[in-house]
Amino acid sequence: MASPPAIEAVDLVKRYGPNTAVDGVSFAVAPGSVLGLLGPNGAGKTTTVRMMTTLTKPTSGTARVAGFDVCTHPDQVRRHMGLTGQVATVDELLTGRENLRMIGGLLGIRRKHLVQLTDQLLHQFSLSDAAERVVKSYSGGMRRRLDLAVSLLASPPVLFLDEPTTGLDPRSRSELWEVLRALVAQGTTLLLTTQYLEEADQLADDIVVIDRGRIIAQGSPLELKQQAGRASLVVTVADGADLEAARALLAGTGTDVFVDAAARRLTASADGLGDMIEVAGRLQDSGIAVDDIGLSRPSLDDVFLTLTGHRTEDTEEVSA
Repeated sequence: MASPPAIEAVDLVKRYGPNTAVDGVSFAVAPGSVLGLLGPNGAGKTTTVRMMTTLTKPTSGTARVAGFDVCTHPDQVRRHMGLTGQVATVDELLTGRENLRMIGGLLGIRRKHLVQLTDQLLHQFSLSDAAERVVKSYSGGMRRRLDLAVSLLASPPVLFLDEPTTGLDPRSRSELWEVLRALVAQGTTLLLTTQYLEEADQLADDIVVIDRGRIIAQGSPLELKQQAGRASLVVTVADGADLEAARALLAGTGTDVFVDAAARRLTASADGLGDMIEVAGRLQDSGIAVDDIGLSRPSLDDVFLTLTGHRTEDTEEVSA
């Protein structure tokens, strides 16, 4: 028998006056998995998270976290989840260790256990060497890691991350991804909102694409990429090779071929690896020398453009 969802949204709606920020959003997240809630600023991602974490009451619909209804059992929901928002909420005038001990004390964690837990989290998030430094001296990546460590003090089985890598440099973002993968490996369930398509591709088992408050697609990263069309077969012939003969050979597969003569590159649609192997064999049999041949699948950016007609440009999100 399948386990019940660790996170479930049920026809969530949020209106602010005449404006509808979230319009009938429903999805479920299996225990120990990662759901990426993907969309541009203004899509309704943050509003959805606020409803699911009891910070905002739904206009209609509901959600369940760790089996508890956010409308009827909000206290139980808060006890079973952690939340990391878009902006780190740690105290800049305290050290990393002091931040953890302060929040742990507010959570009622016994002192002896809190000392051990603080050391454990500082080590887990690679902050031990900076534990006695005030947070205002931390880099952006260090602050985000400390913020995440604070959210894990109560060992919640469910963690909500609202654009956790916004403003981080590529190295800090990559380091945080590794931390998140380790949490999932330990059994934590994550709901991750992001406007970074690469981030959703890297971390999420399933993705929900939301635009203007509505879900417009959902599925695994591969399933969504398949919605954007077939893969592309890209062939770069060797200098001096017969480009027209190569074009005719690729056209024989029944697809249009785009030719970049200056780069000696030909691009045609393909169904998968089998097509690439077949074309490579034909090129070899025809004596056409090739410098490179590869298969390129649509990116999540292609998916978003196909689904919405625009990329993840910034818009203003309705809020109150």
